[in-house]
Amino acid sequence: MEYSHDDEGLARQPIGYWSWAAHEATVTHIRAALAEHGLTQPPWWVLNQLTEADEHGRPRAEVVAVLRGYLRDGASLEPAIDALVGQGLVTEDASSRLRLTPEGHALRAEAFARVARARATMHDGIPDEEFVAALKVLQRMIHNVGGTAWHH
Repeated sequence: MEYSHDDEGLARQPIGYWSWAAHEATVTHIRAALAEHGLTQPPWWVLNQLTEADEHGRPRAEVVAVLRGYLRDGASLEPAIDALVGQGLVTEDASSRLRLTPEGHALRAEAFARVARARATMHDGIPDEEFVAALKVLQRMIHNVGGTAWHH
């Protein structure tokens, strides 16, 4: 692969620009994969939160709380959940516990396979140790400037 600059030049590049460019490229790639299954990210996140739920389901409030910080889309989670219920992919009982329907499980499995292929494309030629190092650098930068991320 050809890089934009030699190592000395890369060391002087603005991280804000490159982290934004990486975000734009990867999120666009993932969203295109999800769109093949009629999904956007908020419903996808909800399906993933419910995939391991037992027969008792998960409380709606818990699902929303876990996902609230994802790409600052927390406000769109309630309509996403309502849409999944309306599409028959998720059920909600009287106590606001959510469960995937068989159709929801099937869609999640199909989309998961496609997203896994998208992830493999993004990670092509990047060993796990380099990926981990990149995330550690980004998380350290977030910490250094007093920022927060969803995992805090």
